Amino acid sequence: MIEIAESEYELTAIRAQGAGGQNVNKVSSAVHLRFDIVGSNLSDWLKQKLLHSKDNRITDEGVLILKAQQYRTQEANKKDAIKRLYKIVNEANQVKPTRYATRPSYGSKQRRLESKSQRGQVKQLRGKIAAD
Repeated sequence: MIEIAESEYELTAIRAQGAGGQNVNKVSSAVHLRFDIVGSNLSDWLKQKLLHSKDNRITDEGVLILKAQQYRTQEANKKDAIKRLYKIVNEANQVKPTRYATRPSYGSKQRRLESKSQRGQVKQLRGKIAAD
């Protein structure tokens, strides 16, 4: 698991969207997290992988922006944003194994063709009976 220093990301409190009660216009409970990928201490390989991902939360300047507003308290939203940042970075750090193409076995081909012919016979028997 990759550790990210607190100085590498910036947390900003903003007002949450959506319906609210009496407190909604006074309290900034949502949090914006800004993480500069290019200026971070991550390895060059990981930076390139993050920058070339098709994630629309990464700007053209290489800044990852996360908005956390799921919880009612600012502290809970901060924790949520940081947890999501770690999840994104650590998922990008995983190397997926190479997938090799396989071919169906002879037996599986035979079973498939047999089931197709059985199904065709069932449908053929549904036809109208010729009256003599």
